[in-house]
Parts: sequence; structure tokens; C-alpha cells
Amino acid sequence: MDHAKFVWEASEAELMAQSLGLPSVLQLLPTLIQPAKNHARHPISNFHVSAVGLGSDGRVFLGVNLEFPGLPIHHTVHAEQFLLLNLAAHNCPGLVAFAVSAAPCGHCRQFLQELCNSSTLQIHITSLHKNPDHDITFKPLSELFPYPFGPFDLLEDETPLLLEHHNNGLSLVLTKSQKLDTNLDKNNNHGHLCNGSSENDSETQSITSNGNMNSENLSNGFREKTEKENNHVKYAALEAANDSHAPYSGCPSGVALMDCDGKVYNGSYVESAAYNPSLGPVQAALVAFVAMGGGEYERIVAAALVEKEKAKVRQEDTARLLLNVICPKCEIKVFHCNVAEN
Repeated sequence: MDHAKFVWEASEAELMAQSLGLPSVLQLLPTLIQPAKNHARHPISNFHVSAVGLGSDGRVFLGVNLEFPGLPIHHTVHAEQFLLLNLAAHNCPGLVAFAVSAAPCGHCRQFLQELCNSSTLQIHITSLHKNPDHDITFKPLSELFPYPFGPFDLLEDETPLLLEHHNNGLSLVLTKSQKLDTNLDKNNNHGHLCNGSSENDSETQSITSNGNMNSENLSNGFREKTEKENNHVKYAALEAANDSHAPYSGCPSGVALMDCDGKVYNGSYVESAAYNPSLGPVQAALVAFVAMGGGEYERIVAAALVEKEKAKVRQEDTARLLLNVICPKCEIKVFHCNVAEN
């Protein structure tokens, strides 16, 4: 198993199952749980949790727990949450089944209710089976959570749920100072990306065909930042806000992070019908960062948050707190949005 890999294509998963003599990819999931634990970041609990899921498109996805020392423990990302956000980051439309190393906590059982197929979602708990090679059984979430409270209690039937395609129809609203910053970028073609100094202030920047910044000397220090970089991060955060699942508060938001190679990762705020299990946009972006090989958090050098101004549910203060602890040299900018006019 590749210890830097968080998603396998359907063909890869089928080949792995065949090589192990398993009748289907579904039976493959529990066999990946133990090596997947190596990806967990658990500096507080020292407790590894991993989840491996089968997407509706045949791909296999990994989820692990992420903990952040120096922050309240409710900032933690559970493995099941990571798994769902990993599917979202890779545009997978649904989760069929997953195996998990320990029984999902009540927090996660509630979070899973945001899926349209939550009651029939199949789950295998490896800690309950001493010999998973001979006892690979899955049970529906409805058996683990028999009397759920969920979207059906609060939303109209046609409301898109987590992983289902939707667009919040948001556009950016620039303040006077942000308009001034944009003009300065156009005139001077630079800005402060992070702290320190660059060895080459004259390097040329461009956006590559895959949407990432082409930079050979972008370090976790000061460097000239182009208008293209500003816009790339900003609009990636807007895209995440438009994908945000926030039907209860009506306060979608998104975050985009840029690493020192100029690669951008974004994540969307995800709400739960029970409110408290909701997952913030910074955590969602960090899931994408880890799942897509971003490395250590210190490599994050810039961030953008997009949310509605004066929203009932605001992310700015929490986002600044979290990023200041895990990557203190990262600069974060906040942009406001509203529903685009036709």
C-alpha cells in the first residue's frame, strides 16, 4: 500500500482485490484499515483511527483522524469526516460503504446523516472482528443509529445533501480596501505572501494547466506575490463556498490554502442537522491538503476565506485561530460574498 495515497481509481482497487483473492472491492476495504492508520495525525490522543470507503463511482478513499495541539479538541477532524470530505475533494457523488478501525462515535453517526443514503450506508467495524479475512460483514448505519435526527426533520425533500451536486450561486463583494489592494496588485504586481525574504524577487509566476501556481522559489518566508496568485486563492475559496453544504443556517463558506510550491487546496463548510458535528471550512481545506500530499502544515503560506458579511454563522475568527496555531507564518485574507444577481 502506498503510504502517500488517499484515493485509488476503480481499476486499481479491482486489481488489488483480485491480487488478494477477494470476490469484490467491498471485501478489500477492511484489509486496508491497518496500513491506513499510518496516515493519522494524532498528537493529542495517540489513538489512530482510519476509515476506507467505496465511492459510488468505484473509487476507494481513505480517511484518518487529524488533531491539532494547542487548540480546543473540538477542532479535531474524525476519520469518518475526513473520508467524506476526501470524496468531496475528488468530486465523488456518493459513498456506498466503508470500513473503520473503531466503532463510529455518536458525533460521526450524526454527521453521516447528511448523506442521502445514510440509512442504507454499509459499515464494517474491524475492531469487532478478530479475523477480518474470514469475517467481512457490513451492517447498515440504521442499525448503529436506529432513531436518527437528520436532514429529513428540517429540510424539504428536494434539498441537495452532502456530496450531491449544487451551487450556492455566490459572487464576491469587494470592500474599498480590497479594491485598493487589487489595484495595487495590478500596478505593482506584488503583495506579502508570508514572512521572511525571497532569494529571487524577480522570478516569473504563471498558472499551470492544472490550475496550480508555477513557482520554483515560493518559500515559507517573504516573497513577491502576483495578482494571479491572489486571485487564484481567492476564487478557489469562492468555489468552495459555492459547494458548501449549509442548508440549516444559510451561511455557506469556503477556504483555500496555498502551499510553498504554489499548489492550492480548498475545502467547504459542512453543516450537520444537529449543528455541533458541523465541520469548518479550514478543517475541510486541511483534509484536501493532507489527502493531496501537501505534507506538513508549515508548508501552508497563504489562505483565503469566503463567507457572507454579518452572517449568523461566521468562520473568520475560528479560521484565524486555527491557522495561526498550525502555520503561524501563513497570511489569511477574508472576502465577503452574496448571492449573485441574475
